[in-house]
Amino acid sequence: MDALEGLAYGFGVAVTPENLLAAFIGVLIGTTIGVIPGLGPVAGAALILPFTYTLSPAAAVIMIAGIYYGGMYGGSTTSVLLNVPGETASVVTTIDGYQLTKKGRAGPTLFIMAVGSLIAATVSITLVAAFSPSLADLGLDFGPAEFFAVMVCGLIMLSRISGGTLMSSMFPLAVGLALGTVGQEQVTSVYRFTFGSLDLASGLPVVAVAIGLYGIAEVFSLMEDSGRTPKVARVRVRDMVPSREEWRRSWAPWGRGSVIGFLFGLLPGPSAAMSSFASYRAEQKLSKYRKQLGTGAIEGVAGPEAANNAAATSGMVPVLSLGLPFSATLALILSALMIQGIQPGPLLVDQHPDIFWGVIASMYIGNIMLLVLNIPLIGVWVSMLRIPAHVLAVAILLVATVGAFSATNSMLGAYTLAVAGIAGYFLRKLKFNLTPLILGLILGPLIEKHLREGLFLAQGDLAYFVSGPIAPVIYAAMLVVVVLVPIHRARRRRATDRAASAPTS
Repeated sequence: MDALEGLAYGFGVAVTPENLLAAFIGVLIGTTIGVIPGLGPVAGAALILPFTYTLSPAAAVIMIAGIYYGGMYGGSTTSVLLNVPGETASVVTTIDGYQLTKKGRAGPTLFIMAVGSLIAATVSITLVAAFSPSLADLGLDFGPAEFFAVMVCGLIMLSRISGGTLMSSMFPLAVGLALGTVGQEQVTSVYRFTFGSLDLASGLPVVAVAIGLYGIAEVFSLMEDSGRTPKVARVRVRDMVPSREEWRRSWAPWGRGSVIGFLFGLLPGPSAAMSSFASYRAEQKLSKYRKQLGTGAIEGVAGPEAANNAAATSGMVPVLSLGLPFSATLALILSALMIQGIQPGPLLVDQHPDIFWGVIASMYIGNIMLLVLNIPLIGVWVSMLRIPAHVLAVAILLVATVGAFSATNSMLGAYTLAVAGIAGYFLRKLKFNLTPLILGLILGPLIEKHLREGLFLAQGDLAYFVSGPIAPVIYAAMLVVVVLVPIHRARRRRATDRAASAPTS
């Protein structure tokens, strides 16, 4: 089916009662989690993942995707009201958002954010529909060699791009790959590192590991909080309508941010965060009111918020079409599909169009729900910001334990949760990046599977993995991103330092 037919089919899937309810619950939970400072969409998706097992694959992904972009909006709410970003993508929003709150414009700012998210979703979905047929055609040329190249190179690039030093990314990646070898090997069905435990035959529970690394580790961080109740600006529904001037100044940033976010969502790395910074930089260059940025300009909120929402929408395309998650939350979406027995990749568009098109269409419907929900519930979110951290920690710990146990229906989930939570807390303290660990745990078994399949097909000839036109291009792209770009940046930095230190005549 072509793009328009696929999108129409997707809306037909998205408006079924189960999927509508999944989207509603997802955006509601996502906004709630996002409003709580420090949690963010990763912890929210990890906590809710066990409860999606009874849903259809499409509904499960729709719910977690709702948590993803709902969490971004909730995180931006705390940026505006408290000057505390709920997650990384909301950091830029604090620059002008909190200044607008100090000027008494918190309500209109939140309204502009919600409308901008809907506009960004519209633009991003339209562009996704335009380019998806090309991805489907490309998928027909993929075999074990191409899948192996995509996953290996993608894993290496994501680990390096996700921030921190080489060791802070590579060590957790190695741990994740090692943990991924536990259980039954997918090609030969040999049991490895199970130590006679039947519970470990299917491998370590990804859900419990994810909840521990993000949810429980975050609980420990919350418990370090002083417990003081923050002062939050009062926001009433009738005060949320923007002025005519604010509407007029928001349209151009919405458009620029939507396009920037769509492009960044297709690239490896923390796309939502990078796109919001890039959008703010664009406003500093292109806006007529660039001199007001940093002092409470609506452009500094409208553009970045549209950008991170558009990136969240287009970021689903690499997950569904290539099986490559560009963030920890998207990795959990990939995990939800695999648990349901669905193999993401280039053939997903043809084999499971209900999942691909249904999820994309549901993100548009979910953004409408966000707009409708967040206007009347603004008082609820403000009240939630006053809940002490120790109360939230107990509630999160309870939900996490129930979720981890239900994922395996055994104590293995609870034990894994505890160990992963303690390990995640100390890894954070040591400044290690946790995203490569969860990516290695999820993608490691798939990489091994495609490697073994390729070796069987080629009868052990390693040249098979660089044959064809696609795999060499992928390896070359990885070489550019991981090796050549850092070398070029280092040379430019040294040249700049030499120029700065050179004596002036």
